[in-house]
Parts: sequence; C-alpha cells; structure tokens
Amino acid sequence: MRRWVRKVVVLVSACGWLVPSAVVRAASGQGPLPLELLFDNVAVSEDAQPGEADFDGYGASLSARDLTAAGWTPGRELTVQGARLAWPLPRPGEPDNVRAAGQEVRVGGGPGDALAFLVAGTAGRDVGGQGTITYTDGTRSTYRLVAPDWRTGPLSTKAVALPHVNTPAGQLTERARLYVRTVPLPPGRAVASLQLPRAAGLHVFALAVRDMSRGWTGSWAASTSGHPAVGPWSDRTLRLVVHTSVGGPRVRLRFDNTFASGPVRIGGATVAVRATGAGARDEPVRLAFGGRPGAVVPAGAQAYSDPLGFAVPAGADLLVSFHLPGKVRAAPVHGRAMQRSYLSAPGDHTADRSPAAYTACLTGWPLLTGVDVAGGPGSVVVLGNSITDGVGSTPDANRRWPDVLAARLRARYGAPPHGVLNHGISGNRVASDRYPGDGVSTDTAGVSAVHRFDRDVLAQTSVRAAVVFEGVNDLRWGASAEQVIAGLRELAARGRERGLRMLGATLLPCEGESRCTAAVDAGRVAVNAWIRSSGAFDGVLDFDAVLRDPERPARMLPAYDSGDHLHPGDAGHAALAGSVDLRALTGRP
Repeated sequence: MRRWVRKVVVLVSACGWLVPSAVVRAASGQGPLPLELLFDNVAVSEDAQPGEADFDGYGASLSARDLTAAGWTPGRELTVQGARLAWPLPRPGEPDNVRAAGQEVRVGGGPGDALAFLVAGTAGRDVGGQGTITYTDGTRSTYRLVAPDWRTGPLSTKAVALPHVNTPAGQLTERARLYVRTVPLPPGRAVASLQLPRAAGLHVFALAVRDMSRGWTGSWAASTSGHPAVGPWSDRTLRLVVHTSVGGPRVRLRFDNTFASGPVRIGGATVAVRATGAGARDEPVRLAFGGRPGAVVPAGAQAYSDPLGFAVPAGADLLVSFHLPGKVRAAPVHGRAMQRSYLSAPGDHTADRSPAAYTACLTGWPLLTGVDVAGGPGSVVVLGNSITDGVGSTPDANRRWPDVLAARLRARYGAPPHGVLNHGISGNRVASDRYPGDGVSTDTAGVSAVHRFDRDVLAQTSVRAAVVFEGVNDLRWGASAEQVIAGLRELAARGRERGLRMLGATLLPCEGESRCTAAVDAGRVAVNAWIRSSGAFDGVLDFDAVLRDPERPARMLPAYDSGDHLHPGDAGHAALAGSVDLRALTGRP
C-alpha cells in the first residue's frame, strides 16, 4: 500500500496549481477513494531533515520524534472521543494528510452516532466549511467541519499537543496541536462516502464512523479534571472504588490518558464487586485489551477493555484494579472523588481478593473514566461543578444528587433504567478554563464546560439526555451574567443539534459564602430568569426554587445547607434529586 501511495502522488498542473494525480482521478469521475489515496500534503519531518515536510506552506512541520514520544506512531490505531482513528502509515517526508478541497472520500463501516475527523488548520485561525455525506441508501446530508489552528488553537480541546515545531531555520519550542472533531449522523444510516469541505488550510489526517456505544449503556463515569504530579508510582496497583448506576450481564472499562504528553502502560486490570474497604466479594476477574492482558494508551487517547461476561449489580460498589508497571510521575485524574480508593505496596495485586496489599488511600480517580454495561436504554449525563461532584455530601456514602437520582430511576422503572453519568468537576466553570488543558498542574478544576462538552457529553456511552448545572463559579470569580448565559446557550444548542434532550438547572443561592456578594446574587438571578424563560433548553430543573429559603431567597434553606452556604448537605442533595421530573429527563412515561 505504501509503495502505491508514493506512485500516485505525482504532481500535475491544474490551472497553475499543483495537485496530486489521485485527486484529479477522483474529480474526473472514478468515484470516491480511501482517504490515504488522496494524501497531498506532508506534515511530518525528521528533526534532522525539516525540509522534507511543509505542513503550513511556510516550511513548518510536526516532529516525528515528538509523535513517537507521544505514542502516535505510523499506522497506530488511536481511540479518541470514542472513535477509532488510525494515525497515517506513511513515513516522515511522505504525504500523510489531505488538504480539504472538495475531495470525494470512501468511508464504509456500519451506522454510528458521529463521523470523527482527525484534523488541524494552518490558516492562523479556525478554518472550515461545509461538506456532504452520502449514505448507502442513496440519501445525502450536509455537515460542517471546523479545525482550530495547529499553532494557536486552544490547548483545552486538543487531542494531543507536541512540544516542538520543525522549521527550515531550526526547531522551535512551541506547542503543535492536533484535534478530533465530530459531526452527527442520523440513526441507522450507514455512510458510503463524503465530500470534504473546500477550505484552504484545513488538513484531514484520518476519519472514521464512531459506533463504540452500540449495545452499551454507561453505568459510571468521571471527568478528567487535571493532570497533577503523582507518586511517583512505579510497579504499583491502583484499586479504585466506583458506584454503578445500572447493572448488566457484561462490562467494559474505559481508561483515558487525557491531557498527557506521553503514553501510559497498564500492565493488567481486573474488576470485582466490593465487599468492604479494598476487599473483594469474590476473586477479581481479569480484563483484556484487544486480547492482550494490558494496554499502552497513547497521549490524549483512550483504551477500552474487551467485553467481559461479568454480572454488574446496579447501585453497587465495584473495585477496578490496574497495575502500572512503569514509573508514572503525573497522571490524568478526577481530582475530587468523594470516595476513598486504594494504592498498593509494590507489585501486581490486581488479582488479590484480600485488601492486605493496599496500604495507602487515594482521594481521586486516576485514568479510569467509564464503566459500561451491556444493554439498557442509554445514559443521562449530568454536567456540573462541585455540587454535582458531591461536595457537601457524606464521603464514601454515594449521596451525591446524581447517585440519588439514579436510585429513583431504578425504583421507578426497574430494569433497565437509564444510566446516570456524573460529570461534575469541583471548581469548574461554564465559560473559562481553570486547568489550561495541557501540562502538569496542581489545578484540577478542569477546562470549561464549553471546552469539555464534546468529550464529557457527546462522546459518552449511549447518551440520550444531559443536564447542565453550572455557572455560579463563573459569577463568583467575576464573570458577567451575559457571559454565563452565552456559554449555557451554546451548550444547549450543541446538545440539541446532536439530538440530545437538554435540561438546564437553575443556580442555587449562596448568601453567606465569602465570594457570594450581592452583585453575584444579582447575576445569579439574571441567569436563572434566562434559564426559566428563554426556551434554550428542552426542560428546566428549578433547583433554586427547591433549596432557597422562602424568607431570604438569596440564601439556601438552612436544613439543606452543608454549613458552608454554597454546597448542599445530604438532605439538600436528596431534595435536588427528588425534584427531577423523570419523564422530562428520560422521555419515558
């Protein structure tokens, strides 16, 4: 295949421009071709030979050494946002991407929820345009694809960032970015081909239909909120405690190396139902990854375990144990779990039923981001801040309001109810990043809800609806009500565009907390008025009305207050969950 690619990329003249002969053949009626046969640009160079590539038209390129260090090697399959994308096979100095100019691309594969594109722009700004998708039944639809710039785009939404840019004048210590962007597909329709947009400066490295969710329901999830220094851990086993929302006869796990600069190796992993502490009820059951006992997860990518016949109970604690054989100095983590997990003494203790080897505690969830079960009607995602994260509720007790909501769904609908996926991050904001999205940092308050929406909502397993319950942190740190409203409006529109049922939750009063000034409360009132009246959401959860003190509406009712005047306690979390109209949430009577 590589030899044939070299032969077809022969430059011929077309109205003064040089284009590959493969593109000319496709445009002249020979039909769509696989993307790799349309490659017409060289993005990757060896550090010692930067002149062999010209990604941006000015001689700059990606470093092959940096890509290898990140685990992005030629031909490597990378799972990002649930989509399996292959990094191009050609060697440095060979064409490895397509400049989008209306080419017809053969796609293939079955139905899925989205088309995923591995892209970058070279125009110094966001660049994109409209293309056309052709389905196997002969119907068509349009889509819009936009890529941020490879040198100036946001780090908070990139798939991977590389530490250097190669140029003819020498290597620059500057972050080069690559992005994954998705566009929705109609249910049940398989893609035959697509026409790329005509957009100068838009480069496409890979594309694929995302179908990872078919037949699965998300039972538990957590957002990656930062990338702090850890340990360092070397030859250690992590045993994480997670609480399921729904059960099923088979299970698979998802590990995310989000925000990382290099790959991480998982030597082995098991799953078990928890007894107490770090002890398992039965012998832990070993997982596999592509038939192998472990996995190497490239920077910015994911690893899904193979489906495992394992009866997952609903509303129960699981122990997910995984061995890290190499030295791990920093890791993607969900910073505030409100649940103790465990770290072992040296060695692979994934198969231990006994808790004896687990001698230290963890307060976050590193690397693990999802537990899926087979079957079920799909999942509901709750996108929020520390209140959704469970702050103010009793630790180790699963009394976060999404946990109580999941129990209500199980009690009302029996089997199978919707799964509830908690994507709250303590300290998170709607419109501005706390963690910048790249590098090692002590801040684990995450990138903004706007920037994490694709990963934490749209790419979640079989998501059917989402609740957005954020904004008070923006206001408390100086954002205007208009800025919060603009962010919420964008989230609602993006979710509805993908066919999700979007519900907006009003912001809770917080008088008495040090940053909740009268000006903050005025902004909160304005945001809540917009949520209730704008029609931007498919439904409204009026959490403000549930917890506020009728005598002093700017503060929380004392019976619901955890004591800090910002976060509800157990009673407040229960009241929030109890107020949700389940029919509005799930569309089920």
